[in-house]
Amino acid sequence: MALSDDPTDPVSPPSPGDAERGGGVRYRRAALMGVPALLAASTLVVLTAQGALAAQFAISGMPFTVTADTLEGTGFGQFGALDNMAEGSPNAGDTGGQVLVIVTAIREAKLTNLCQSVELGGTHLLITAGNRGVPVKASGLTTDSTAMAAKLAEFDNIEIGGDASTFDKPPVKGPLGSFGQQADTVRIKNVRQTNYATTATRFTLPDLHMGFSSKGC
Repeated sequence: MALSDDPTDPVSPPSPGDAERGGGVRYRRAALMGVPALLAASTLVVLTAQGALAAQFAISGMPFTVTADTLEGTGFGQFGALDNMAEGSPNAGDTGGQVLVIVTAIREAKLTNLCQSVELGGTHLLITAGNRGVPVKASGLTTDSTAMAAKLAEFDNIEIGGDASTFDKPPVKGPLGSFGQQADTVRIKNVRQTNYATTATRFTLPDLHMGFSSKGC
């Protein structure tokens, strides 16, 4: 499109071809800007499917306690893994910034009377939910624990000693060659965990309460 040197001449409107070319450039730029986000989302999906998400999640290195009166779930799996702290974390101590954990993965879970607490310099940040008749619900739940205890645990169709990378019942798989177990369902009473990380694709917490307390769970 040419512009006239004469100021009295009207400026010609852009031709349809010009609009199409300009629009095409804008569309291409928008598409290129969306590529990194798309790649990041795709990478997260792949990492989750491979059970490698914990390796990308820098834990604080501060353990927290989780208790529940009951835990019921479908699609259960367990295997060992390593969690990593951020480089230079003051909580690393002599661990090298790594914590050996038991990963518990449950496709769909329900928990009653859930309690979570973390000690913060003499006080505790306390979270409770699901204690008034409506259970806490979680999808794609994983917990990274260093200690677990329960009054009773029941499993349906459990497989012990399998390679965790081949699991198809829990929402995530473990590392290749790692010892693990999986089951169709799990029921646990009076569960207590010392955790370093918890993740879920969806977490619903009815009657949620958060505050500070002199005592933990």
